[in-house]
Amino acid sequence: MDFSFTKEAWPIAGTFTISRGSKTEAMVVTASVHHEGRTGRGECVPYAHYGETVESVIAALERASKDLHSPADHSRLQALMPAGAARNAMDCALWDLRAKLVGKRVWDMLGLAEPKPVATAFTLSVAAPSEMREKAKANGHRPLLKLKLAGDDDLDRVRAVREGAPDAAIIVDANEGWQEDHYRALVPALKDLGVAAIEQPFPAGAEEMLASLQRPIPVIADESCHTAADIPRLATLYDGVNIKLDKSGGLTEALKMREEAIKHGLQIMVGCMVGTSLAMAPAMLLTAGASFVDLDGPLLLARDREPGLTFKGSTVSAPPAALWG
Repeated sequence: MDFSFTKEAWPIAGTFTISRGSKTEAMVVTASVHHEGRTGRGECVPYAHYGETVESVIAALERASKDLHSPADHSRLQALMPAGAARNAMDCALWDLRAKLVGKRVWDMLGLAEPKPVATAFTLSVAAPSEMREKAKANGHRPLLKLKLAGDDDLDRVRAVREGAPDAAIIVDANEGWQEDHYRALVPALKDLGVAAIEQPFPAGAEEMLASLQRPIPVIADESCHTAADIPRLATLYDGVNIKLDKSGGLTEALKMREEAIKHGLQIMVGCMVGTSLAMAPAMLLTAGASFVDLDGPLLLARDREPGLTFKGSTVSAPPAALWG
């Protein structure tokens, strides 16, 4: 097999802001694996919060490629690379290549049903309450809005969004930005505002208080949940887990996470970093039975790959074969 790895910049429509900062473009790495006249592709989003850069991801991919010899080397890949963005790009590229070589869709190879169209959340960045109200009005037709929060003034933000989008379901995502006093003060009011879920309120590794706090709104682990090995511990603290391919290190591990979460009775959210349709496509295989789907990356970009996923409003369909899998 031959390999190539490329850095790509995809402009975001405006600015994407969370509690840790802002960005105006999505920097992604695309892995391409060439074999017997076919090419498989996978995309990842290096994430600085996890110590990843474009350069470190490409270097890791180049090292691992020297020890991969078959499109079916998923188990070998798991041993060669830790969970993270680099392994995700390679794992998804191998799945794409295998599908092309045998002329089947990846879901057929895995014994899964073809992904059905699902409604994805649409994310509103952290901003002043008045600005978030206007964004909510512009997207009030969408069935599910995900609000990025930051701690102080969060209740005003959620109230503003509820005013702007009275009919939408709402998820709030603190990105580890709350302290216990935020949680205690906010949760009763958020319940009254109809918030459906709270994503990662506390810093990863500093969330033990969830075991004793009341959870009238389901609390979903994100930054705390990377692989299937994390789930037994998290099941004692959280009501659900957010499975993202860039954290799990690819579709292979993400499928194990889904099984483990179901075994522990946890709700499943299928999430993403801000990337193109190529990054979202493999995650569509995880959406059956998910409580929440958050694969809106392409909707946040100024432009997407061609072909990309098909979105009708907030409803996204299974990826075309020309895109992935």
